[in-house]
Amino acid sequence: MENLDVYVLRQLAGWRSLGQRALLATVVRTWGSSPRPVGSIMALHEDGAVVGSVSGGCIEDDLLYRYVSPKPGAANQAPTEAEVLRDGPPQLVRYGVTADEAHRFGLPCGGTLELLLEFN
Repeated sequence: MENLDVYVLRQLAGWRSLGQRALLATVVRTWGSSPRPVGSIMALHEDGAVVGSVSGGCIEDDLLYRYVSPKPGAANQAPTEAEVLRDGPPQLVRYGVTADEAHRFGLPCGGTLELLLEFN
């Protein structure tokens, strides 16, 4: 059986070799309780397919919503967050900074985690 991280990276490489867009999310830092340890990874394909895990569900759902949302119709509109995610440089994002956000994303005991998002 193949290691989950190797499987995620192989899937991501396969998508990218076909010219398909995807992002790699990596847990780079945690504070308090965290659902997944530092180093956990997930890949998200432009069609919404997810491989791996950074939180066990809630954060994956938020990234899916932000990354796969449709582009604006008019050329003169500002880019949506999803467009920035699709074409932007790597970003650090935090989940669970406030107690309310920690509860919203299902992070236990007020935990916080920081992700590095790398885009194709």
